[in-house]
Amino acid sequence: MRIVVAHNRYREAQPSGENTIVDAEIAQLAAAGVEVLPFLRSSDEIPSMPKTVKALLPISPIYAPRAQQELGRLLTEHRPDVLHLHNPYPLLSPWVVRTAHRHGVPVVQTVHNYRQVCSSGLYFRDGMICQDCRGRALGVPAVVHRCYRGSRAQSALMATTLAVHRGTWKSVDRFIALTSAVADHLRDYGIPDERIVVKPNGIPDPGTPAPLGQGFLFLGRLSPEKGLGLLLEAWRRHPDGALGPLRVAGDGELRPLVEAAAAERADVTFLGPLDRAGVRDALAASAVVLATSTWHDVLPTVIIEALASGRPVLGTALGGIPYLVGADTPREPAGTGPAVTASAPAPPSPGGPAGPVGQTGPAVPAVTPRQAGLPAGIRAGEAGWVVPPDPAALAAALPVAAAGAAALSSSARTRYERTFHPDVVTKRLIDVYTSLTHP
Repeated sequence: MRIVVAHNRYREAQPSGENTIVDAEIAQLAAAGVEVLPFLRSSDEIPSMPKTVKALLPISPIYAPRAQQELGRLLTEHRPDVLHLHNPYPLLSPWVVRTAHRHGVPVVQTVHNYRQVCSSGLYFRDGMICQDCRGRALGVPAVVHRCYRGSRAQSALMATTLAVHRGTWKSVDRFIALTSAVADHLRDYGIPDERIVVKPNGIPDPGTPAPLGQGFLFLGRLSPEKGLGLLLEAWRRHPDGALGPLRVAGDGELRPLVEAAAAERADVTFLGPLDRAGVRDALAASAVVLATSTWHDVLPTVIIEALASGRPVLGTALGGIPYLVGADTPREPAGTGPAVTASAPAPPSPGGPAGPVGQTGPAVPAVTPRQAGLPAGIRAGEAGWVVPPDPAALAAALPVAAAGAAALSSSARTRYERTFHPDVVTKRLIDVYTSLTHP
């Protein structure tokens, strides 16, 4: 099997989980015997481009002529079975889908964000969840609010690109949704179920988990949408030392907030940015990992790292977090406004609780064995718990997670092995390719 993997790499100065995942996926496919033809461009190329090429950059998200010519030659020469697209912006353009189809090559796209609809790709603006552009022919609100790179002109270009390529996206042969929440987003966009496959990312197996540590670990970018303020407000509702230690690792604009909390309380430790060895040590020292995002976080890799290390996760019921911990009940698509409002559970509908966008599904039990005895608002999953993005709800869940960590540790590791291990996700990906080449 011969696969073209197309990806516009993000700048190296801007750490990108997507770049890391694409690199790992290429290596895993090659190890499985798949011939991979990388078709990669990097935003780092832009400063060194000739002026004549730079002059065309403003239109490249809509149509990138050089990329189409080079891709056309690659497809003609190698006649691949499938083109697998990740990020097309700005140097590839969604037009690569049309180029592949013109050469008779089916297209798979992994959806890493919400950029079919949202110019920023985040569904998040001014500290709140936002879907103002959802359902619009042209995302005028994105232009008004300068959602793309803080520029009204660039936002207008991206909004126009999304409008021009609505038909292009709807022609993709198979979408890979990283979680059930992304699948809901695609259904809401008009993609039929039979063209959506839920296949998460995987990470390398770190080996047998260390014995369970103590307390909680927050590991990630210290920025508002990651919910650090939410976490610290919930933490302060408990006496110093009542929950064990809270370790915070990472860096970002909210670093002073963490430093102040660490100076204020003996049970808060700021670890700063960590290398891979430091991350392993922090995971080993902790019992529960926290994922308190206040936006619809697509697939926080830290959760998969936690599960691989046998650490259950306490997170907010937003984006892909419920799926990752095995607690994804049907929900409405993300709304607009404060996270706690914009993440309301889907209401019941005839035939059972609401399923993915506009569908009904099998009834979900109101109380499962894991739910028994839990405070209202806390939902238990196979490998952790999720709560509304509200300080009171999170504060109520912290002692529940502290008390239940040991019981869920082995389940967390099992969920990693069954769902996120590289062998599992690579086989699933190859199955997707095969379904298009041998329908």
